[in-house]
Amino acid sequence: MDITRKQFLQSAAAFAAAMGGIGPAQAQEYPNQDIHLVSGFPPGAGSDVLVRYFGEKLRVVSGRSVIVDTRTGANGAIATEYVARSKPDGYTLYPFSGTTTAASMYLYKNPPVDVGKTLTVAATTSNLAFMLSVDVNSPYKTVKDLTDAMKKKGTAASYAVASVPGMIMAAIYKNATGVEAIEVSYKNAIDSMNEIQSGKIDFAFHDPIFTLAMARENKLRVLAVSSSQRLNAAPDYPTMNESGVPMKLDMWWGVLLPAATPKPVIAKINGWFKEIIGTEETRKFLALSGADPMIRTPEQAAEMFRVALDEWGGYVKLAKIPPI
Repeated sequence: MDITRKQFLQSAAAFAAAMGGIGPAQAQEYPNQDIHLVSGFPPGAGSDVLVRYFGEKLRVVSGRSVIVDTRTGANGAIATEYVARSKPDGYTLYPFSGTTTAASMYLYKNPPVDVGKTLTVAATTSNLAFMLSVDVNSPYKTVKDLTDAMKKKGTAASYAVASVPGMIMAAIYKNATGVEAIEVSYKNAIDSMNEIQSGKIDFAFHDPIFTLAMARENKLRVLAVSSSQRLNAAPDYPTMNESGVPMKLDMWWGVLLPAATPKPVIAKINGWFKEIIGTEETRKFLALSGADPMIRTPEQAAEMFRVALDEWGGYVKLAKIPPI
């Protein structure tokens, strides 16, 4: 049966309106299936512990089953690419360091994805800092003690790192002080402990989860933290700034998603994590990792990620980390 031009246009308009309503309707129904949290590190690693903690809490507030999907390798880059290429429907979440993700753009000659364009930050969870430490029996009690001794030791001095943030913290320290210590890189922070305790390695720049655990076991002495302000979770440790070394290296964590995820879905995820972070239980859990809770809106989180993309390019260059 023939239809008039007017009837065709009316039908087309109705179809377009119906299609336009799919997005909001889906957002209202979200979530209606299992949620996957992606972990870029093996079970038991500090990052994985955090992911699994948030997974259990997310299960409660979302009312859906939450599955931890482990995608290890390349210091989190494999997991990052997987999330960036995932369907932007809010069912693939990536709790990870926003700063480390930003730095990944500068660690590869040909990055597999442009994280600034393919990812967005739905929520923030915490702020933490890397830590400068020495063996608990070391004679060095302050950063100044260490610096004075390492200057005399020259290139005979050495330090341990096991990640890009550790390399960057070390580079800022050496650039500011003139210390010429040689970097010794380890696959995992724990692998450096024997040589630190034996005195073969003079000092270390490691993550707070590992460093605080070793400090609680009376194996390491923390001299300073990299953050711009003292951490509420570790108030006894001075910042590098307080210790005479200019540094503002805050390591914040967030929940990353594919950039095209609908805004109503992002808002709901932000609300879930705001609820989780606001509990006393989560605050105590984060404190064990040397992390302070941090709650931001999606817009604030996206701006923090944009700033990190600019800053961490300069940090990687300062640390002279060659792209692979």
